[in-house]
Formats: sequence, structure tokens, C-alpha cells
Amino acid sequence: MKKLLAHNSLIIVIAIASIWSTQTSAFAPAPKHLPVRLAAGQRLQQQSETWNRTELYFGSSKPDGSVVSEKKFQRFVDEDVTPRFPDGLTVLTGNGQFKNSAGVILKERSMVLILLYPMEPDDSSSLKIEEIREAYKSAFQQESVLRVDSLANVSF
Repeated sequence: MKKLLAHNSLIIVIAIASIWSTQTSAFAPAPKHLPVRLAAGQRLQQQSETWNRTELYFGSSKPDGSVVSEKKFQRFVDEDVTPRFPDGLTVLTGNGQFKNSAGVILKERSMVLILLYPMEPDDSSSLKIEEIREAYKSAFQQESVLRVDSLANVSF
């Protein structure tokens, strides 16, 4: 009799677990991204375009020992960068170092401006970027503003 009760109890536990798992999976949140299964040699086609990506590295130390404040840098972005690239930009702040023309290594807070923009036959964006570099060097007595250009696949 004890064996029969134990066996029936086990069947009831399995039945409840089975019902529970089907009920809870019905209420489980759907995954955010479903895996895509591709046939051998098949590539996932993305809706992307090739754009230009430019990073500008701005130093904050000035020759007189003062620094470009966050407020002054933001004003520079608002007045000199945004009018040239109103569709969007990203600014990151970090710590960098720079070897100046006198051979002295300066450690300073630096800002990285990231611009993504469509490829253009007339290169007008590149000219705007050069204007930004020159404006920053002039306004904040900088020897240089590092520019890094690359291509990026973008999609929105």
C-alpha cells in the first residue's frame, strides 16, 4: 500500500509540474531578440548604409596653465559644432595625454567628438570639420586637434 501511495504521489507531482511549466511558460515574457537561423553560406541582410565616421580629440589644458571648462566646451559645441552638424553628435569625456611640441607630456581631461555623416561627393562635411578644428585651436590656444576618419555601417 505504501508503494502504491508513493507511486501515485510521484505521478501527481509530475502532473502538477507539467501543468505548472506549461502555465508559467505561457505567461513568461517573450525574448527581446529571437535567434535567426540561416542556411549554410547565407548572410543576414541588414538595412544599413556606409557613412563617414570622424572622431575629434580636444585637449583641455591651455598654455597659460588654465583649462577649458566643461561650460566653455559646451558653449563651443553649441556655437561651433551643432550649427555645422545639427542632425546629431556624441561627446565623450576622458583622461588623455599629449606630447607637446616642446617634448613635454601633458596629462589632461579630453573630449572626444564623434560625428557620423553620409558620404558626399563634394566633401563639404570634411571642410566643416576642418573649420571646427581651427576654431577650437584658435579659441583655446591649442597646438592641434586630433582627427581620426573611418567608414562605418550604420542603420537607424
